[in-house]
Amino acid sequence: MGLTHFDAQGAAHMVDVGGKAETRRVARAAGRIVMQPETLALIRAGTAKKGDVLGVARLAAIQAAKRTADLIPLAHPIALTRVAAEFADDEHGSAVSVTVTVETVGRTGVEMEALTAVSVGLLTVYDMCKSVDRGMRIEAVRLLEKTGGKSGTFVNPAG
Repeated sequence: MGLTHFDAQGAAHMVDVGGKAETRRVARAAGRIVMQPETLALIRAGTAKKGDVLGVARLAAIQAAKRTADLIPLAHPIALTRVAAEFADDEHGSAVSVTVTVETVGRTGVEMEALTAVSVGLLTVYDMCKSVDRGMRIEAVRLLEKTGGKSGTFVNPAG
């Protein structure tokens, strides 16, 4: 199978999904942001200068999933039925992780929505904490799994 976002002449195009069946489609993606222990302590205590870091990041992730087609040029606008962003702190690893689940009933998958939500959620954590820790590192953004559609289920073996 070749790259689907290019036509026979090699020009980029939006994939025609009109002939696909509407099915329930779910994607889960995850990532993390590593920071100084003091930065994590500020987030956990809720005393970061800009407020509730994880609450704002959760809203940013949800909004990003809804706006993916505005950010990724060839992504289809999708009516989402659910977006859930779950943040967790890892004191030992001095990091915050996020897992986002996105669902729809439609003709195309929601992998890009889940990945965009993870990325923007983590970028929001960075934005809200950069005044105390510019060395934070976003890492391991990946698709965990997806279900639905012609290609069926995918589970990332790397987790």
